[in-house]
Amino acid sequence: MATATSAPEGLHSADSSAGGDMKQKDTDPLLSRVSRRRAGNKPSAEPPRSRGQQSFKRDFGHAAAETYLITRLTFKLLSYLGVGYRWITRLLALGFYAMLLMPGFLQVPSQAFFKLMDVVLSVNFSQLDITISSQAKSDEVLFMEINLEIVICSLDLYLPKNRDSSKPVVAFVTGGAWIIGYKAWGSLLGQQLAERDIIVACIDYRNFPQGTISDMVKDASEGISFVCNNIIEYGGDPNRIYLMGQSAGAHISACALLEQAIKESRGESISWSVSQIKAYFGLSGGYNLTNLVDHFDCRGLYRSIFLSIMEGEKSLERFSPEIVVQNPSLRSAVSVLPRIILFHGTADFSIPSDASKNFVDALQRVGAQADLILYDGKTHTDLFLQDPLRGGKDELFDYVVAFIHAGDAEALAKVTMAPPRRRHVPELLLRLARNVSPF
Repeated sequence: MATATSAPEGLHSADSSAGGDMKQKDTDPLLSRVSRRRAGNKPSAEPPRSRGQQSFKRDFGHAAAETYLITRLTFKLLSYLGVGYRWITRLLALGFYAMLLMPGFLQVPSQAFFKLMDVVLSVNFSQLDITISSQAKSDEVLFMEINLEIVICSLDLYLPKNRDSSKPVVAFVTGGAWIIGYKAWGSLLGQQLAERDIIVACIDYRNFPQGTISDMVKDASEGISFVCNNIIEYGGDPNRIYLMGQSAGAHISACALLEQAIKESRGESISWSVSQIKAYFGLSGGYNLTNLVDHFDCRGLYRSIFLSIMEGEKSLERFSPEIVVQNPSLRSAVSVLPRIILFHGTADFSIPSDASKNFVDALQRVGAQADLILYDGKTHTDLFLQDPLRGGKDELFDYVVAFIHAGDAEALAKVTMAPPRRRHVPELLLRLARNVSPF
């Protein structure tokens, strides 16, 4: 059962673009991901077999480059982690957890990629080369992969099949303990929201050790910028954009939102505005790093590693939204923040629900509009993984959809008539996964 607390009315407004500082040796494998075509060039009329062969070669090269990058970064990460008892047990638990949920993990991407086809479309904006490298269709959802070449980050677009009118948009930043975050973790959310006439952009970002927290915030901000400036071309309503993050993604996206508000309040040059964000949804996030260092250390994310991710102990306050909003010199930045709604399970041991409660309390004290919704007995992964994979009714999902479509009677009527979400994993496996989850 969910409980909620409300806050007084808040305000909206502002932000900026992000660059990317990565060593060339880290970027080369990713640069090979996209076959680049100049804008305006039309595809040659190739026989279907030839095009299929080229697609296979490109996909094979893409997979090889990704495998190389992941392998190299894994060994680099292992050099940081060492061989600690807690880390090993968490890794084994993660493997078992993934095996139990594998039926769902296999179904979700197969639905999106089953009819994968080439799309020849590239657009340029600012200093970035944007390429749609792949597209897939199902009965209800159109999926696109968009790569932002210069900052070496990308996002996936999930588009409703029915595009007879402009749709609301959710820019989503996935979690992953700042180490294993990946845009595909949002594929189930993207498909399910797209089936409810909501466009979803799952934004990717560099993980540690490929990047540190400032790189992650820059990448997320760049993805948000792309959505704000280009979503109209994909049927999105630029006046109805919502920002959402889960776990580490909630922290990263909150930092990006605050950083943008600060830049706007100071009159700095920006590529997107906080005023374009209708609301912020934070799911199971941590917003005060100084209170979480020791907690994470006990959970297996060792203090030395966490401080490396966050660029040292002196940077913890800078990347703690709860602390930043209480800075008296930043009151003008806080005043432009959109409505903030935080969701958290009371049985979350990875990031205790007090993290969201304390952030909402801090926001309310400085006059921002903030709400907290707690879900009794829900763990860190229940809200984002087990419940969606279970299908059927989902309090959090239904709340978000109703909030986004509020005021649109036709959209709400469609949601009411929509078939229930299908189950992806048997209940027994979901219960076992909940018990062994390392999160």
